[in-house]
Amino acid sequence: MSKVARVTAAFWIMKLCATTLGETAGDLLSMTLGVGYAASSLLLVSACLATMAAQVRARAFHPPLYWTVVLLTSTAGTTMSDYLDRTLGLGYTAGSLILASGLAAILLAWRRVEGSLSVSTIQTTRAESFYWAAILLANTLGTALGDFLADDSGLGFLGGAGVIGGLLLVVLLAYRFTAASRIALFWVAFVLTRPFGATFGDLLTKPLERGGMNLGTLGASAVLATILALSITWTSRMQTAAPRESRA
Repeated sequence: MSKVARVTAAFWIMKLCATTLGETAGDLLSMTLGVGYAASSLLLVSACLATMAAQVRARAFHPPLYWTVVLLTSTAGTTMSDYLDRTLGLGYTAGSLILASGLAAILLAWRRVEGSLSVSTIQTTRAESFYWAAILLANTLGTALGDFLADDSGLGFLGGAGVIGGLLLVVLLAYRFTAASRIALFWVAFVLTRPFGATFGDLLTKPLERGGMNLGTLGASAVLATILALSITWTSRMQTAAPRESRA
C-alpha cells in the first residue's frame, strides 16, 4: 500500500487547512506568544525534519503523522522563503526563480531515478524521500510566489489572491475537461494552494474593520486544527471501511 494520502477532493481540503494552519500557527508562535522569528524558525524546521524522518521510517500510511509533516513543511517553507528573500536579500523574484528551478530539478531527478512521478504509489524509501523533498520545495515556492504577487508585481494583496484563485480554477478546469498531465496539474495545484491558504489565513485573523473575521492567530489556529483533525478522522475511517466492504 502507498505510504501517502490518496489525492481526492478531501485531500485538497485538508491540504488547504494544513497550509493555512501552518501560516497562522507560525504567526501565533513567533508573534502572539513572543517566541521570536529566529527561535520559532529553528523550532519549526527541527520539528519538520524530525517528523519527516519518522514518516519515511514508518512502514505504513499513518494519516496523523502524514498531515503533521505536511503542516510542518508549510511552516518550514515560510521560514526558508523568508530567509532567501529577506535575510539573504535575493528578493521575491529571484527567490521564486531559484525555488522553481530547485523543484524542477527534484522532479527531474525523481523521474530519472524512479521512472515515474506518480504520487499515488509511493512505497519505497527512495521514492518517498523525493516526494517529501518536492513537497517542501513546493510549499516554499508557494510562499515566495504569494509574496511576489502581493508585493513586487504591484497587484497587492487582493490582486494577488485573485490571480491565485483564477489559476487554481484553470487547473481544475484542465483536470476536468482536458487530457493534461495529472502529475503536472498536481504539482501546480500544490504550489498554488500555499499562497491561497495564506490569503485564507489573513481573512480569518484580520480585524473586522480590515475585512477579516477577527479570530486572531489563536482562534484561527484552533478552528483550522479542529477542521483538519475531523477531516483526518473521517478519511481514516472511510479508508478503513473500504477494504472491509470489498471483502464483504
